[in-house]
Amino acid sequence: MRNFQFSFPLTVLLFLLFSSCSKDEIVEQANFFPNVAPELQTYFEEFEYQGALRSIQINLADANIIGKIEELGEEHVAGQCTYGAAIDNEITIDKGFWNDFPQLLVREMVVFHELGHCYLDRGHTEGAKSNGACISIMRSGLGDCFDNYNSATRVAYLDELFSNL
Repeated sequence: MRNFQFSFPLTVLLFLLFSSCSKDEIVEQANFFPNVAPELQTYFEEFEYQGALRSIQINLADANIIGKIEELGEEHVAGQCTYGAAIDNEITIDKGFWNDFPQLLVREMVVFHELGHCYLDRGHTEGAKSNGACISIMRSGLGDCFDNYNSATRVAYLDELFSNL
């Protein structure tokens, strides 16, 4: 009985401590990129991290890149980067693509491709390796190569993505 009396006040105190933060405050603390959809946050963080591994300082929050998921309305387009003098860099990932391809590496490849345009200022890089795989995730999709971005090839593709800076 004595343990219960000691535990109950401690439990109440802990409950009050943890419940003192509102839901909005918790979401705000986790939202490192204020103009980016929550589903894309992890990919933006990973893009910065992969740049840092290659001694490239990337700050997507300061770049004010907008990231959203919505219908693009163009067939066979998984994502796009819109930019210009009057427009902040804006990445849009097609909602249909996002829903149809839940695999993390497929999503990562598309988000990183669009960040390649919007942040790294990279254009498309065409060409195929001897096995027919695309030489870059920055390919346009109009060539004859096939995507080969997977756990075994990821590092090489990311080295290529960040190498032309």
